[in-house]
Amino acid sequence: MTPHNEAKLGDYADTVLLPGDPLRAKWIAETFLQDAKQVNGVRGCLGFTGTWQGKSISVQATGMGQPSAAIYVHELLDVYKVKNLIRVGTCGGLHESVKVRDVVIAMSAATDSTMNARFAPFNYAPFADYKLLSKAVDLADQRGFTTHVASVVSSDIFYVPDGAKSYGDLPNHGVLAVEMEAAALYTLAKRFDARALAICTMTDCLITGEQIDAGERQTSLEEMVTLALDTSLKI
Repeated sequence: MTPHNEAKLGDYADTVLLPGDPLRAKWIAETFLQDAKQVNGVRGCLGFTGTWQGKSISVQATGMGQPSAAIYVHELLDVYKVKNLIRVGTCGGLHESVKVRDVVIAMSAATDSTMNARFAPFNYAPFADYKLLSKAVDLADQRGFTTHVASVVSSDIFYVPDGAKSYGDLPNHGVLAVEMEAAALYTLAKRFDARALAICTMTDCLITGEQIDAGERQTSLEEMVTLALDTSLKI
């Protein structure tokens, strides 16, 4: 047990899906996993373990932003010895090529956070696990998803004052979407020699202001979660 997690050793599977929203974690467990049981409820950040097509899978909410996500990711890797972490979340589009409902699979994650600044006198570039990345891309292509395999930016600020303009020239250098957790996830996974991947559905366009409604968001998230779960079967 930790200050943030009441699960016992062995309660988590080797592979854990990471939504930010605790209610989304509950929805994933109830909708997709068989025989799911709650293993964590501290601070309302819900965690569950069940099975997907016969394989043990867990889902753990991380809260919003890198400081919150880093707590749960660190403890999952360091205390519970989890091996594979797949973020399932939403993102905002920064480039006209990314449309709402598109899937963004993050190869790497730039960030405006200073969390990595203490590591070395360099700008560390966190990146995904290649095996997870390649499996997810192959499955997405087989299913005909509109997928962007690109860099994202993990921002500490949700309400930026100037929308897409706040991200400067990043979109012209392959950074197609903004979210809030991937950079911390990738950094910690490398530190603990684990695999990590962020798969996000683009739900809000920072260029046009277009958003998808609640019904469309739910359908799009179902596709993304199924993609993440099936990717976990390939490792």
